[in-house]
Amino acid sequence: MDPFVFAAVLLAAACHASWNAGLKLRLDPFRTIALIAMASAIVALPALPFVGFPPAAAWPWVIASLVLHLGYYVGLTEAYRTGDMGQVYPIARGSAPLMTAGMSTTFLGERLGLIGWSGIVVLIAGVFLISLHGGRDLARLDRRAVGFALFTAVIICGYSLVDGIGARTAGSAHSYSVTLFLLDGAMMAVFAFLRNGKATITDMTGHWKAAFIGGTLSLVAYWIAIWAMTVAPIALVAALRESSVLFGAAIAVIFLKEPLMASRIVAACMIVAGLALIKLH
Repeated sequence: MDPFVFAAVLLAAACHASWNAGLKLRLDPFRTIALIAMASAIVALPALPFVGFPPAAAWPWVIASLVLHLGYYVGLTEAYRTGDMGQVYPIARGSAPLMTAGMSTTFLGERLGLIGWSGIVVLIAGVFLISLHGGRDLARLDRRAVGFALFTAVIICGYSLVDGIGARTAGSAHSYSVTLFLLDGAMMAVFAFLRNGKATITDMTGHWKAAFIGGTLSLVAYWIAIWAMTVAPIALVAALRESSVLFGAAIAVIFLKEPLMASRIVAACMIVAGLALIKLH
């Protein structure tokens, strides 16, 4: 993989981990996601005059992505509502890149080779290990939570493929990304008002700083990922994005003073090894 693309996706992963670690809103998951989506749209709006809208051929992909993202928001919030993060996160985020790799090689003809596949498998194994915190959350599995987590993984696979193809069809990852974020924010604003009414305005005025920090980092993280999928195999980009858990673990240990367990050290080594293999692809 091109060194610049590789570094850019790692930056995106760091942004993703940062807003997840730093955003502390005392709201239910759906309201938090809605605020972030709306803030991302506001941040993206000034870029529209410079990048414009994508051509007509890309709009079916934009619409499909909006539907999939709505499914992602619902699936993820329901999974977190009914199960522990230690169960939900590794299943949802770890399974998706493997699904994406399988789909992209089967239907898009992307060639990963032995090194590429090895890098994906080793990296995702590290993601599972670092997310499970030694596996204590496996003592009790909530079938409903696991079901929603697997549903979320399928959705992540879906929108990764759709956005990769859509941005390639658009001929510009920038116009595609800006349009997607604008419409996604508008969609979530509608659902937030239908669900919570005037409380949505209260949420934004009460948490606007955190929402805009999270929204900006979220925008940067996925915008880079969409661009990367136009110049590199979608499967490799999808796997690299999951290195965010490594940055998240580092933040937890350094800034949140969480213990540095042996399992985290092993997992970190696996993720770094996976990154090295992907870089060699």
